[in-house]
Amino acid sequence: MNRLLTVDEVARMTGWRPATIRQKVWRRELPYLKLGRSVRFKEAEILKIIDASSIPALERQ
Repeated sequence: MNRLLTVDEVARMTGWRPATIRQKVWRRELPYLKLGRSVRFKEAEILKIIDASSIPALERQ
């Protein structure tokens, strides 16, 4: 089952401040779930965003 993360857990995973996470939610730059008043994130979606941000090292010639 896909784990649901809080704002603080996503902040720890990404290195962003919780305020940055909330701002990205407000701007709809991150996919999220709204459960009542709570905002949650699917762990798989956050991991996908982290993987997509990976930049490979250059090969030396």
